[in-house]
Amino acid sequence: MITTAAIALNACGGNTQHSDRVQTDTKQAGTAPAFVADSAFAHVATQCAFGPRVPGTPAHRQCAAWLQAQLTRWCDTLCVQHAHVTTFDNTTLDITNLIGSFNPQAQQRLLLVAHWDCRPWADEDPDPARRHDPVMGANDAASGVAVMLELARLLHQRHPAVGVDLLMTDAEDWGQEGDDDSWVLGTQYWATHPHVPGYAPAFGILLDMVGAKDARFAPEYFSMEYAPSAVRLVWDTAREAGFGSTFVSTDGGAVTDDHIPINRAGIPCIDIIDMRGTGFFEAWHTTHDTLEGIDPATLKAVGQTLAQLIYNY
Repeated sequence: MITTAAIALNACGGNTQHSDRVQTDTKQAGTAPAFVADSAFAHVATQCAFGPRVPGTPAHRQCAAWLQAQLTRWCDTLCVQHAHVTTFDNTTLDITNLIGSFNPQAQQRLLLVAHWDCRPWADEDPDPARRHDPVMGANDAASGVAVMLELARLLHQRHPAVGVDLLMTDAEDWGQEGDDDSWVLGTQYWATHPHVPGYAPAFGILLDMVGAKDARFAPEYFSMEYAPSAVRLVWDTAREAGFGSTFVSTDGGAVTDDHIPINRAGIPCIDIIDMRGTGFFEAWHTTHDTLEGIDPATLKAVGQTLAQLIYNY
């Protein structure tokens, strides 16, 4: 899905350079609507019920249709972006990026990002016989998609003052260890073919592996390099909302993830990701990344933090 890095056709619609300056005067905690963790958990379960969402499979097509229906139901507008990409092993994939927007005419905007596809091979599985099986991807990354869907439901019920764009990207996880460019293919495409010409949000927030039990989110290295003020804003908001034990202040590792091409396109973007030492959660890229590993309390910590940020931005 992603690699640990050493520290050192558009259906809808230019990139604009951004400075790392974001609004930091959040209001008092408690003004945002409640993020319903059980609802987010149900969104994870629905995605898993389709099976592993590997590009080119029936489960992938069925999940794409379901996601499109949910975003159509809740968002003000929906862009469905189709493209063809070529993987490191010369496989051509038909991919679908989905961009649901609220307040599409608002100049001040926030971007949320998560990938919705699954890894084709459980290459980290403890059982060698299962390393060619696909990954269910409950945490990596149905959890991030689920948080965004529950936020979409809240935003539909009570529109925020700021514009919000929910970007669900495809073909993130068909990559090869040691080849950073082989990952995040859907986001690479979107970064060079934005759904709106000159798209210029204040900053972006990537949600990756945000549902595991005992998750801890530390500031990720490239997030601090590209968008330190956005990191501070999110982590301060989490602490004010009562989730300081989940959003910790220790230094995080560095990962090649969807936020990298977004940052390179000139949009400051941070990564909320559960890193544990030099690796990830125990079931990462194994057949054990299933619904049983998802904790609604973790979904709540991430979702309520983002709701608080959005409604007070």
